[in-house]
Amino acid sequence: MTFRLPRPASLTSGLFWRTFLLLSVLTTLSMSAWFGMVNYVQREPLAQQTAAQVVSVVTITRAALTHSATDLRRELLFELVSNEGIRVFTMEDDDEVAAAPNTGLMADIQSLVKAKLGPDTRFSSEVNGVPGYWVSFKIADDRYWLMLERERLQGPVEWLGWAGVVSVVSLLGAALISSLINLPLQRLTAAAREIAQGRRPEPLPEVGPQEVRQANRSFNQMVDDLQQVESDRAVILAGISHDLRTPLARMQLEVEMANLSQEAREGMQSDIAQMDAIIAQFLDYAKPTEAASFINVNMAELLSDCAHEAGRHADVTVTAELPEHAHVLGNATDLKRVIANLVENARRYGKTPGSDLAEIDIKCSVRGMHTAKRVVVEVQDHGVGVPEDQIAQLLKPFTRLDTARGQANGAGLGLAIVDRVLSRHEAELEVANREGGGLKFTITLRAL
Repeated sequence: MTFRLPRPASLTSGLFWRTFLLLSVLTTLSMSAWFGMVNYVQREPLAQQTAAQVVSVVTITRAALTHSATDLRRELLFELVSNEGIRVFTMEDDDEVAAAPNTGLMADIQSLVKAKLGPDTRFSSEVNGVPGYWVSFKIADDRYWLMLERERLQGPVEWLGWAGVVSVVSLLGAALISSLINLPLQRLTAAAREIAQGRRPEPLPEVGPQEVRQANRSFNQMVDDLQQVESDRAVILAGISHDLRTPLARMQLEVEMANLSQEAREGMQSDIAQMDAIIAQFLDYAKPTEAASFINVNMAELLSDCAHEAGRHADVTVTAELPEHAHVLGNATDLKRVIANLVENARRYGKTPGSDLAEIDIKCSVRGMHTAKRVVVEVQDHGVGVPEDQIAQLLKPFTRLDTARGQANGAGLGLAIVDRVLSRHEAELEVANREGGGLKFTITLRAL
């Protein structure tokens, strides 16, 4: 078994972050190579320029001190400090001297300066706790320290600031490029997600690079084709179901007028009623739910009516726990059909073991606040439930299970209608076995 440390999903799977990190690495490598190349090319000219500047300052300062009158040297030193940033100190044996930076550029500078000023010239980065660029020189037998401000000496450090600015701009450009590359895929992913949720997405813009235009154009065509297939299927189902109603009504009339025994008459009427119920399911499944028909629906009142109607059946006992108000935006008729199908499903297949009664619990609650406010509806029975590996099959059209809930007559569209209507209401449906036995349906709707 291989063990891997957990990594953020956005860094391992997000195209934006992958593209951004790739561009960032390439930018960093390019900047490093550029800085190294500039440093290598500029090293010798920079060393010569800096050494010439140091030699020039030391030579001029030494000549000024040598040829100036003794009583004017103090004024000369003050002028050097105030105007040129140059300080001259007498070298003492007990001076605390820090070594000069040990870099390739500094070594080249020291070599060039010693060649001009003499091999006994000393260098330091700090003398007696005062930082600066220190160079020693001699006037006769007296030794002095000359301190230059570090700002006077240009070095590769100046390039670091520009390199930092360029790096930041490059990273911002990498982020912009990543977002531009990722935007069409984000739109495509969002549109595909809407199709998976049963909604028709807005057409994708057919602009941009040729590959993006072709992909968006193909996706838009696919959406139109799927919509046409769905429309044709609904029309076919509705047409066939509607046309079957006429011969069924004729058969019902003939059964009523025929000279049949009571047992035969009841049997035929039962078969006709079953066929009529199947046709009604086809019509319900094919019927579209338009968002334009949505109104403010009080789910508490709707559930109360459904519980009252379900309680009329002799083989059903209903327990309802409802709040005073639970408002959602939806089609009241379709939502009532959803609850009625769940109750009928529980009445047929969820009877309590050892009893001829179906105990149905209907609960409603309002959870969350503001934009996260939701109305949660629970419909559960006390039957034997459904095997865990078959729960996912319950919501598929024309599906009838072979156990527990599959022995009754029907087209297998009752729960498929529930799922279809709730998808168009942008609601969540969860199906699970109830603790203690039975099946539990949980519906989550956006509250008003």
